[in-house]
Amino acid sequence: MELSKRLATVARHVPVGATVADIGTDHAYLPVYLVRRGISPRVVGVDINQGPFDAAHLTVRASGLDEYIDLRMGDGFNIIKPGEVSVVVVAGMGGKTICKILAQGREVLQHLRRLVLQPMRDIVMVRKWLTDNGWRLMDEEMVTEDGHYYVIIVAEPGFEKIKNSFALKLGPRLLEKKDAVLREFLKRRIIEINIILGEITSAHSSEANTRAQVLKQEAEEIEEVLSKW
Repeated sequence: MELSKRLATVARHVPVGATVADIGTDHAYLPVYLVRRGISPRVVGVDINQGPFDAAHLTVRASGLDEYIDLRMGDGFNIIKPGEVSVVVVAGMGGKTICKILAQGREVLQHLRRLVLQPMRDIVMVRKWLTDNGWRLMDEEMVTEDGHYYVIIVAEPGFEKIKNSFALKLGPRLLEKKDAVLREFLKRRIIEINIILGEITSAHSSEANTRAQVLKQEAEEIEEVLSKW
C-alpha cells in the first residue's frame, strides 16, 4: 500500500517497534502501512464517524491484518487505556480539534513516548499547547502535495519554552534545519503579501491601514529569516 506524501511523512516519524494509536484513522491506511512495513506490531485505529469507521473495517479486512489492527469507534483518547500504546498519531485535523483531543487525554499522554501530529490549520496553537503542557518539539517537517503545504510535528515529553512568537509561528525546528520546503513556502508568502498590499493601498480606512502594517511587519520578519539562509 502506498500512502500519500503527507501520511508517508507521518509514518516516517513513528519509531520501529512502537504500539500506535491513530486518532481519526479514516480509511485505516496508516495502520495497515505501519503493520505491513514492520514498523508497528499493533495499531489501534480510532474514528468518531460511522462512515470512515466502516471504510476502515473494509480496508483492514482486505489487508488480512485484523489480528494486528484494533479498530474502535469513539472520541479521541476516550477509548484508549493509559499505557496501552506508546505513540499517538493525530493527522488531518484542525489545530483546535487536536488541542482539544490532547487536553481531554491527559491520563493517556502521561504514558506516551511520542506524539506525531499533522494539523491542517492553527499550527501555532498546537505548538503552543505542547510547549505549555510538558512536551518538547523534537522535530518538524514540512511537505508539499497537490499545491498544499503540510507540517508534521514530532513531540516527546520534556521542557521547552519558545519566547519568540515568530519562531513559534514558523516552527523552531524547521527554522533550525533551514527547511527547504519552508523556504519555498516563505517565498510564496512574500509574493502573497505584496499582492494583498497592492490591493489595499487604495483603501483609506483605519482597518486597511492596520492590516497593511501587520502584513508589512510579517514581510520584514520573513525577509530577515530568508536573509540568514
